[in-house]
Amino acid sequence: MLRLLLIIALTHPPAAEPPERSVPGQRVLTPGGDRLGFAPARRARPDTGVLVGYDRVAGQDVMCGAAVVRSRSKSLVVTAAHCVQHRGQALEQMTFVPGYEGGRAPLGVWRAVRSWVPSRWRDRPDTPARLPFDLALVGVARKGRAPLESVTGRGLRPVTRGALSRPRALDLLGYPGGRRYPGTRLYHCLGQAAPYRGVLVTHNCHASGGGSGGPALYGDAVAGVVSSSSPMSDRDGFTVLAPLGTRSFRRMMAHADRVMRRG
Repeated sequence: MLRLLLIIALTHPPAAEPPERSVPGQRVLTPGGDRLGFAPARRARPDTGVLVGYDRVAGQDVMCGAAVVRSRSKSLVVTAAHCVQHRGQALEQMTFVPGYEGGRAPLGVWRAVRSWVPSRWRDRPDTPARLPFDLALVGVARKGRAPLESVTGRGLRPVTRGALSRPRALDLLGYPGGRRYPGTRLYHCLGQAAPYRGVLVTHNCHASGGGSGGPALYGDAVAGVVSSSSPMSDRDGFTVLAPLGTRSFRRMMAHADRVMRRG
């Protein structure tokens, strides 16, 4: 059943406005959590923000969640692969806004200069086998000689391999949009995430439009990013997370960090 719903999720992206509660009330773990399990965060975080790019094919801007990931170059952001590429074409004019809140950019707007996605995401069709690789790294330009982490503080530590081999409590962050969500405020959702065929799945949170690419925190580390969710009409809704603790992600990050350090 879950495999079937994953296929549906890929072909029918979640709408911003579900018609009814999609996470049963007894499953919501977030204090004050709404029908999707989310509640407003108490404050914006300097290590989390929005990534905005222009999709020339669709002729529109795309906004996703993203987070600063700890690196030697101090200039890397992690998000979902589908937040930086559409039908094989990279989004244009990408910028990252850390600490975004209420339409304000207190830590500045950082221009993206490079992006990386796993080859196993880029070269595969839209099938569930692609979901574990729905990850991307974005390198942002320095402001003068100052790198991104000089204003955000240290980025989030990528989770180590094997740390999520069994169910764990995660905190999903993002900027959902729609009539009931402003799209300009950080929301969070507490969930128990379990491994399933290379991804992590939580039935306590149901990410809506705008939630893609947001980080899932495991303590002071980032365990994964929001990849997709079941259709909003599903009363047993779930969210799929692409995990960072994989060999392919570690290789990609090492390469991206070397490139950004060379400037």
